[in-house]
Amino acid sequence: MSAKELTETPAELVDIATMRATVAQVLPPDVTPTNPARLATLTGMMRGHMHLLIPEVERAAAEQPAADVPRYVALACVREARGKLEASPGLMPSDAGAYTRKLGRSLLALCDHYETLTGVRVCLACDQPIRPGEATQPYAQVSPSGGAAFSGRIHEHCANAVRLAAGASPA
Repeated sequence: MSAKELTETPAELVDIATMRATVAQVLPPDVTPTNPARLATLTGMMRGHMHLLIPEVERAAAEQPAADVPRYVALACVREARGKLEASPGLMPSDAGAYTRKLGRSLLALCDHYETLTGVRVCLACDQPIRPGEATQPYAQVSPSGGAAFSGRIHEHCANAVRLAAGASPA
């Protein structure tokens, strides 16, 4: 296997829905596990996801014009993510959770940039890809603190499932 083949990430390994689901296990802070073994597992998973996604974001950014703002912002995010990968948690027990949440926020940002640069969209309700031409609608789930926890699009046919899951009656 050549060095080039070793550094290329097959597109099928970039599973944005799985990456986002991994982050959901540590964000917001009140869901971050306190069990050191579970936290170490999630940290390793996020680090692995970031190692897969960083080159893909860089490739997608390289296809954009040099003066493109989304390209510039995505590359800044890549630099910040690399810095977080090089860092390590502090010595206090609570530092491991804080470090994992930092990785999670960086991974979410990388996912957002990947979707923006490649045009890939995932339904926030069912975690399946939204294909060109499929009927969708905007969706924003509000967090307890009042801000949007997730915003994006959902399939039209997922709209009732989201309302039912939230405890509201279907329209």
